[in-house]
Amino acid sequence: MAMYAQRHFHEYGTRPEELAQIALTCRRNAALNPKAVLRAPMTLDDYFASRMISTPLRMFDCDVHCDASTAILLSRIDSARHGPHAPIRLEAIGAALHQPWSWDRISLTQGAAVDAGRMMWSRTDLTPADVGSAQLYDGFSILTLQWLEALRLCPVGESGRFVADGTRIARDGPLPLNTNGGQLSGGRTHGLGYVHEACLQLWGRAGERQIKSHQVAVAAAGGGPLAGSLLLVRE
Repeated sequence: MAMYAQRHFHEYGTRPEELAQIALTCRRNAALNPKAVLRAPMTLDDYFASRMISTPLRMFDCDVHCDASTAILLSRIDSARHGPHAPIRLEAIGAALHQPWSWDRISLTQGAAVDAGRMMWSRTDLTPADVGSAQLYDGFSILTLQWLEALRLCPVGESGRFVADGTRIARDGPLPLNTNGGQLSGGRTHGLGYVHEACLQLWGRAGERQIKSHQVAVAAAGGGPLAGSLLLVRE
């Protein structure tokens, strides 16, 4: 993952201060999530004071493991309409697996996330402009930047500048990101944790971290050789 980050920095001019915004955004959101693992405030200075793991990734660029579980109930739409909450429709799914895979042959424009995003958007009439919240894989912060580009939520190579001051991806910004604290601060709940949070936000049941009302959310997980994404719509 550090090689991905180094390549992104080299090719697109991404800066450490921009990468840091993923971790800082997740920590601000985690502070409002009573189930999050790391909730203490974190500043940019705190981020840079954390030890280097593998250049340029620091400790706060890496997710935090935890014990957790997530339950997702899938149903036919006619049955779901009789439930206690408005149904969340699985509008489109994208998935990709690249085999064989070599981590030292990195492509930032032809990875599994790019293929998963392309598949997902090919199966719907919705567009990236319709997305009201994004729950994107942050096993390592660089992967979140890659997902922003792979899902066409920002231009290729522009994700660092897209998140530069944190305003676009804040809870009150145009594209709220990882509103439960993600895996960097909320805890590593893999892909289903993102789906759960997307549904809570679409229902308006996210408590203190609730963002503005919206109809469409995207959730994505994975990086490197495998990836999957879901487009979720509130009925």
